[in-house]
Amino acid sequence: MNVSKNDEQVVARKAGGLNPAVIIPILFVIGVCIYLFVLGNPGNFKDAEKLGSGSVAFSSVEGKDIHPESFLGIIYKGGVIVPILITFMITVIVFSFERYFVLGKAAGKGNLDNFVVQVRSLLNQNKVDEALEECDRQQGSVGNVVKEGLTTYKALSHDTTLNKEQKMVALNKAIEEATTLEMPMLEKNMMILSTLGTVATLIALLGTVIGMIKAFFALGSGGGTPDAAALSTGISEALINTALGIGTSAIAIILYNFFTSKIDGLTYKIDEIAMSIQQSFAEFN
Repeated sequence: MNVSKNDEQVVARKAGGLNPAVIIPILFVIGVCIYLFVLGNPGNFKDAEKLGSGSVAFSSVEGKDIHPESFLGIIYKGGVIVPILITFMITVIVFSFERYFVLGKAAGKGNLDNFVVQVRSLLNQNKVDEALEECDRQQGSVGNVVKEGLTTYKALSHDTTLNKEQKMVALNKAIEEATTLEMPMLEKNMMILSTLGTVATLIALLGTVIGMIKAFFALGSGGGTPDAAALSTGISEALINTALGIGTSAIAIILYNFFTSKIDGLTYKIDEIAMSIQQSFAEFN
């Protein structure tokens, strides 16, 4: 069975980028390992020799009896929500790098603004073949869409079965279809950054509530003499979760808006050249 070139391009675009269903579980395992063996390293706590080696979580000493002496140990005391927030953080980092490289590749080679100016100049002179050569050199999403539009442009210019209005409709449709094929690659995994920008705060709030519950329990269970150590532990757990969640959420939102602006810039360039293609076709055909 033969597969057309367009079908191959569609498959390639759908397959591009990281697969969240595979990557996120792996990142969760990494996040748990960081929590247990990096943050929970006995070296981050006082009286480390009593805790043995490996991880505080696997020592015989109860969690309430260990006291951190480093910032990593303090984060470890944030409780069971911490590995989830760590997973969120490294997920934001991993998919941000993925989007950075994908969008960089989509921008193509050379300066995109110069490419747009050059193609528009060639179209004003009706030099379609030269414009196609520019698209081949650009090798980006904008170049792909423009190339599809110019290929249709050439085919319609020699078509005698359609009137001018029908040709304009066909040209516009070809450009829209080419743009539609490129957009999934540009927007893939953006939803992950958007979601984590909200969910990280909510999960952190859950950790904050759990910490405050522990703090108030310590306040009430001691009768007239509250357990100051348990009280401070609960409050610190709440604040640690709050800090991790807010930090992750802030980074996710900033990066999401950054990449969204990059995508908007690419689509604007596509629209700009598409209009030039339509104007050129209307003028010379």
